[in-house]
Amino acid sequence: MRESVQAEVMMSFLVSEELSFRIPVELRYETCDPYAVRLTFHLPGDAPVTWAFGRELLIDGVGRPCGEGDVRIAPADAEVLGEVLIRLQVGGDQALFRSSAPPLVAFLDRTDKLVPLGQEGALADFDAHLDEALDRILAEEQSAG
Repeated sequence: MRESVQAEVMMSFLVSEELSFRIPVELRYETCDPYAVRLTFHLPGDAPVTWAFGRELLIDGVGRPCGEGDVRIAPADAEVLGEVLIRLQVGGDQALFRSSAPPLVAFLDRTDKLVPLGQEGALADFDAHLDEALDRILAEEQSAG
């Protein structure tokens, strides 16, 4: 049985110091992939873009700077936990988003009620889904190479 938690939040897409605009972002968590959260950004004029990364990274990033590589999350102000910055990077391109912290915390609280943090591995079908995903990735790599 697939169970999920969804929420929609408005985030500011920070194009530059002078330019930003608000966009809807769908947050999704599914028990079939219990370690990850998915954020789907609905940018005007573009197809939606979905990023998946560790739920624990989002949890930690609400309270302190964290992340390496493509995803970095940090409070906008170290003294006040009111807003969170999410930086996504692909190669030399990056996008910066600012969100109010309370909707993220509410979403994360709902995910924790569905699957408590640290209990992700207890889901019986997770290993089967992981094996299927790894087999699919390996098959795609072999057919591409």
